[in-house]
Amino acid sequence: MSNQTELFQAMARPEFYPHPVIRIEQRETHISRVFLTGDYVYKIKKSVDLGFLDYTTPEKRKFYCQQETTLNRRLSDGVYLGVVPISRDNGGYVLDGPGEIIEYAVKMRQLPARCSMMRLLQDKKIDRAAIEDLAIRLVEFYGNTPTGGAIDAFGTLEVIRINGEENFQQTEQFAGTILDAQLFADIQKASRDFSHRRKKLFDARIRAGKIRDCHGDLRTGHIYWVDSIQIIDCIEFNERFRYSDIVSDLAFLLMDVEFSGCAGLAQQLLEYYLHYADDPTGLNVLDFYKCYRAMVRIKVNCIRLSDPALDRKRKDKLRWETSRYLDLAHQYSRFFSRPCLWVICGMVATGKSTIASELAGMMGIEALHSDRIRKKLFGVVPEASMDLDFEEGIYSRSATVRTYERLLTIAREQISQGLSVIVDATFSSAQTREKARLLAGEMDANIIFVECTSPDKIVENRLLQREQTVSISDARLRHLPELKARFDSFESLTGGFHIRIDTQAPIKQNIRDILSQAYRRFSKVVQEEPEMGS
Repeated sequence: MSNQTELFQAMARPEFYPHPVIRIEQRETHISRVFLTGDYVYKIKKSVDLGFLDYTTPEKRKFYCQQETTLNRRLSDGVYLGVVPISRDNGGYVLDGPGEIIEYAVKMRQLPARCSMMRLLQDKKIDRAAIEDLAIRLVEFYGNTPTGGAIDAFGTLEVIRINGEENFQQTEQFAGTILDAQLFADIQKASRDFSHRRKKLFDARIRAGKIRDCHGDLRTGHIYWVDSIQIIDCIEFNERFRYSDIVSDLAFLLMDVEFSGCAGLAQQLLEYYLHYADDPTGLNVLDFYKCYRAMVRIKVNCIRLSDPALDRKRKDKLRWETSRYLDLAHQYSRFFSRPCLWVICGMVATGKSTIASELAGMMGIEALHSDRIRKKLFGVVPEASMDLDFEEGIYSRSATVRTYERLLTIAREQISQGLSVIVDATFSSAQTREKARLLAGEMDANIIFVECTSPDKIVENRLLQREQTVSISDARLRHLPELKARFDSFESLTGGFHIRIDTQAPIKQNIRDILSQAYRRFSKVVQEEPEMGS
């Protein structure tokens, strides 16, 4: 670093540059030094090896300067001007001139700080239209970046665990000093448990083509509204950090917006993303990735705080930021680690089982169907059709009570293992809904009632069709009047979150509505404006 120290001193002087410079500002991170000269920016990579990156030779720094320029042109226009050499000549340093080349810099057009998303958020100058434009820009980018093959490997559980453990290993030494030791331990345990239990979710994301060549460091300080949306400073030094689930990439930005105290705008951005990307299953892993991204910022800050040259004012700000990131990470970990009891309910023939099965497949959890459990409980072959009168035989009131008891017992077993679970039944009585609510309360689980509805004519037609086909359900059109008479209104529901859907809509729309409403309900973050660092 000694040669770089001399170079940095030279670059701090206006006469170093071959163009007019009125004032020079400097920015520093743990991996680079940036010089802002008014019209242009010059970025030098520090000669460091941090394990996850290696800039220790001029050749390596040149390569990564070229990578940075090429990759960042994907999301910007006319900002990255190229890589310029710095030479040693006649005892001094020369930018893009004669002499022995000893360093390389990324040359960029300087973008006005007032146009950054970070500043615009502080000044409350970002509206819904701007957020929608940003969502569209990102969705278009993700839709056109490479995927498949070697890139998919970076979405496997093995790599996800490596990334997470790297964060914890590199910050563990700060637990009890910079970091609250208990919060750190809670986040670490929740992250490990989630990745251990939810492999199916990550596998499904790979199959859906959601692992892409992304940005890797998508934050408010890297997004500008100049001419059009300009997004800069992607990760160029490690493919493991850039090849990821697109939701992991988006999670960084959402977390950063929430860190800024603008949770409402983060929610708008998420909703626009879901609308244009049609990616409801991303919600299944979003808070896990938000937590991971908050830990990335914690790691970076801890590395910076280890610098003995850092002044007291900057250290105090970094400590405050790190504490806030840790609080956010802890909140996210509570969201994704808390199991949920999904109660898919409603009148017969309203599409409950279809919704339950689709939701289970998308979330990688089990769906417990009451019709199947009832017949197994009473020794009946599931597909055997039973022509019984209302509330007779295995559909008597006592048999129904036993069926629901068994249904909720199995659900309890799933939740006790930290797993979410879906129960699919009519739940026609307020009493059975209350039993489900009490179970969720006892197990410290969320509970969501999804009431499926359909117009009477559609329900009647579906019941008529059942008489012509093999169906696990024995409900028939002649039972409908009594079933409707016994169905209690949801107005009496005293606890739990109630979502009402019309299953006439396409199932993809139903699932998207269910997941997005549930996410809004159970993923609330602190929305107060930060007191420091704003």
